[in-house]
Amino acid sequence: MSHMMDKNAENPEEDAVSLRRNGKTDGAAKETLGMLNTLRKSIRRAGSKVTAKGDESGFKPPPSPSLSSGSPASSPLKNIGSIFQRKEEDEAEGSAQKSKGLAHSKTDPNMTRFTDSILQRGESIRRSLKFSKKNKDKNCNKELVTVSEGSKEEKEVVKEDEEAEVEEAYTLPELPHTPLSVMQINKLIEMEVLEEAHLNLLALRREFQQEQERCGDDSPMELSKKEKDLSLLYGVLRNKINTIVRDSNSLPSRNKALLVPVARIIQEEERRAEEPGGLLGSWMESWREAVGEGVQVKVESVHLEKREENASWLAVHLGLLGKAIVHDLEQVKRELRWSYPPSFNVFSTYVRSYHRVVGQHLKKLQLQVTELKDLFALLDWIVNRYKSERIMGSPSLQPDMKDESVDLQLEDGLLRQLKDKYCCRVKDDMRASLERVIEIENKEVWMDERTPERDDEHLLTSHIDMDIWTNIKGNVVNSRLIDGELEQRVISSCLQELKLFPGRFDAEFRRLCSALRPQPLWTEYHITYINSFSALQRHMEGYRDACPDEVEAFQKEAKWLIVRLCQDLEDQFKEEVTPYMRRMMTRKWLSNDNDFKQLLHRTELLSKHCSLMRPPHVQEFASRLHHHVAKEYVGQLMKNNYSCKNRKHEKAAGKIRKQWSELRDLFVEMKSTNEWLHPVGDDLSDIITQKNKADIKEHLQPIVEHYPDFSKKHLVAVLYFRGLPRGREHQQILERLSELKKKLADGDRSRVLFGDMQVTVSTGCLSNLPYCCLSFLLPDN
Repeated sequence: MSHMMDKNAENPEEDAVSLRRNGKTDGAAKETLGMLNTLRKSIRRAGSKVTAKGDESGFKPPPSPSLSSGSPASSPLKNIGSIFQRKEEDEAEGSAQKSKGLAHSKTDPNMTRFTDSILQRGESIRRSLKFSKKNKDKNCNKELVTVSEGSKEEKEVVKEDEEAEVEEAYTLPELPHTPLSVMQINKLIEMEVLEEAHLNLLALRREFQQEQERCGDDSPMELSKKEKDLSLLYGVLRNKINTIVRDSNSLPSRNKALLVPVARIIQEEERRAEEPGGLLGSWMESWREAVGEGVQVKVESVHLEKREENASWLAVHLGLLGKAIVHDLEQVKRELRWSYPPSFNVFSTYVRSYHRVVGQHLKKLQLQVTELKDLFALLDWIVNRYKSERIMGSPSLQPDMKDESVDLQLEDGLLRQLKDKYCCRVKDDMRASLERVIEIENKEVWMDERTPERDDEHLLTSHIDMDIWTNIKGNVVNSRLIDGELEQRVISSCLQELKLFPGRFDAEFRRLCSALRPQPLWTEYHITYINSFSALQRHMEGYRDACPDEVEAFQKEAKWLIVRLCQDLEDQFKEEVTPYMRRMMTRKWLSNDNDFKQLLHRTELLSKHCSLMRPPHVQEFASRLHHHVAKEYVGQLMKNNYSCKNRKHEKAAGKIRKQWSELRDLFVEMKSTNEWLHPVGDDLSDIITQKNKADIKEHLQPIVEHYPDFSKKHLVAVLYFRGLPRGREHQQILERLSELKKKLADGDRSRVLFGDMQVTVSTGCLSNLPYCCLSFLLPDN
């Protein structure tokens, strides 16, 4: 008999055949019993060989993952031998208990790690426990796959084992009549022989309950000690189970075989929760916590670089984290869930644990995040990527994820806090970006006095508007990927900072470029920034629907800057032409054209600069200067600087007509919108050029119609320049003007030209007397 046992231990193939025959004759119970007897003897034989021969034996066991590094390697084998020695003695006392006590076999796979042949037998036994009764009966009629068969058959067995779901119902094996000692049970737990340990622990608990019933309220010291032992052993068992569950998705697959007895222990303890002697707290909840701890270990193990070492530290970490989550859940879906009954909802538990643990992990991460790109990466990962096909929506997790939530379990207010932080960072970065715009413009343009660039339309331009718009647009587009609310807040933040930019730019531009005035480069810079801020205004109009108040506030500031720049150009032009204007309508003017040529040259230069300005500001600017030139040129007639005599009025009228025609053509070229100013030169020339003084009355109507603000004092000044300061004709002409103004009183008075002119009044004592008062002084009277 001993010879046969040794032979079977050495030849697992023959042992499998023997088991097969017993299954046909004696049934499933005898088959299991025969296998366990062979298994126990093989283990004892292996233990004796290890003790005797050490490294010479081929059955040297690997150390248990739960043992401390200082534990002797031979200790587990000795304890196992002694345990089963005692079990055989118990078996001799009663055959009924023997058959029932040995019917369970979930402990056996943990004891069969020493040889490949023993592992093969234990694997077959474990499969028989994991299937339903129907599957058991069916499998008993099938031939067992032996070790001698090829690797293809082995893979099929493993695949079948992985995909078979553990049945919800189970039969608890018969408890030992006499439980092992506390130390022995503790050792079994340490060695991860969990089912054997649990059965003995239940037996010990049964003894405690029986003694408690006998003693009633008078509990002896021995009972109290036993209760304490139970509590300690249950605590050790729960800790061991938690460790196994926590590491089940990280350690090699050989440790996953422990999950079947773990699940049965949890089920049994949940069923006995109300009985005395157990451990407080839900075992199922403890299992969920262990799953969460395992998930936390996985999450914390994902590589995280320091910000100083890698600028993309967070994006890299989140990418690796997403891959780790998918890989872990794939393993749960493919392997782990088949080690538990359906009621454990293994996949759902892992998914919910990831939602919670990752949410806590992100809360810690956000404390380290300060830069805008990292804040965006974190928000985008939370809102978009986590629930996308890259992670929770991965096709490899379907269809199990169909009924699962894909949302992270974030702490209340964390997402709002991240968005607030993002908007503040956008605002700060926008302010710094605008300051850099001024610095770059000074460094690359102003300091080197570089000529501004021209665009495709040959208009002066800079990169200011495009740089600012690109920056804002990038922030808006990124925030839109998160949600619409954040997009609106980002637009508002950008525009609030942009509102302050025109004032800062104006102050720096004047400080650094005022020395260039009145060079043409100074004028070109002004036109360049008029164009740039006009373009920036147009770009920002696209955000009016989202933030109308902020857009309007910026538009006012930008318009104020454009008006100031235009006003600088106007003031410069006025300053340049004023000396030449003052010498118009004088004796020198009548005989010399130098002053007018200078005026014309300045105006032509201005016209060329206006051709580089972008609409609509070029029209507004040209129109204002057109009005100024008309008022100043005609206004020289109102100063009584010169009075034409000896028929010089005809020459003066021709000169005014010719010069005004040249000025008018220039302003037409500059696209001035003040066409109503065009006739003034011809209207005045027609009055001045008349040879017959009486004919002047017939040429007053055009100027009164064109310019309703042309009054008596203006006509007096024109007549003085004509050489008609007084007299009967003078008075008749004034009377005719009064008649025409009454007749044409409904003219358009919104256009003012003469009303803004200063008129020099003659101070002679007889200058304003009517002709009838002076007629008696004439020789004929």
